[in-house]
Amino acid sequence: MKPAPFEYLRPVSVDEAVAALAAHVDAGEEAKILAGGQSLVPLLALRMARPALLVDVNRIPGLAEVSSADGVVEFGALVRHSALAAQVEHPLLAEASRWIGHPAIRSRGTLAGSLAHADPSAELPVVAVACGAVATVVGPAGTRRVPAGELFVGPLMSALGEDEMVTSVHFPVPSRWGFAEFARRHGDFALVSAVVAELDGTVAIALGGVGPVPVRAADAERALAGGGSVDEVASAVRDELNPTGDLHASAEYRRALAGELVGRALRQARYRAEATHAR
Repeated sequence: MKPAPFEYLRPVSVDEAVAALAAHVDAGEEAKILAGGQSLVPLLALRMARPALLVDVNRIPGLAEVSSADGVVEFGALVRHSALAAQVEHPLLAEASRWIGHPAIRSRGTLAGSLAHADPSAELPVVAVACGAVATVVGPAGTRRVPAGELFVGPLMSALGEDEMVTSVHFPVPSRWGFAEFARRHGDFALVSAVVAELDGTVAIALGGVGPVPVRAADAERALAGGGSVDEVASAVRDELNPTGDLHASAEYRRALAGELVGRALRQARYRAEATHAR
């Protein structure tokens, strides 16, 4: 199919982009940001999305920069998945990005696009929740900072206003970490993904694909903090989760898989800690 008719704008500044979004929202029309287009373009082609305006932000200067300071890496909204996979400032984010789709998708898809799309099975949202990432969001009312735990509100639903855009995301760098996911085929969305990240001495355990948004496994984190073994933490994960089943996997399968993947991620994190200590 072909997309429904739409206007096209290529702004040269964030202010111009936000103003265009706001003008259409005020007029009762839908406007969408076009960055990598890996999620939006298929929806347009199927006419599941019918925006009156596409705002192409790819020519806005400064949105593809990466900077690091004080244990936090700031990634611009237009940093591509391939660049995330190649960078060395945030190894966990690099590892997770290598699991995204295929090379053609990674060459176009963007960090902010993935987070704004808010797919609960995608790799980058679950890493953002585990690391306590914070998005810088610009709209007509000014700039605000939105923690990842508040950014995702439902499947394919974010806390972003229709006239707002993400300009950058701050990712704290964990001192040790682990990442594991399972998909039926290479490049597919994960049935379940698990992230373990230690920040300031506290270990976060986050899971994707087990609910409408990426979730923190609070009971499992407490078990780990209390000295629980890998098997005990994995058991706590299975006990606390209440995933939904679908045509790809039953709820019980996702629950069992979550425990297994958290165990793998924990073993990765412990191996990295031991390897670092041995140097």
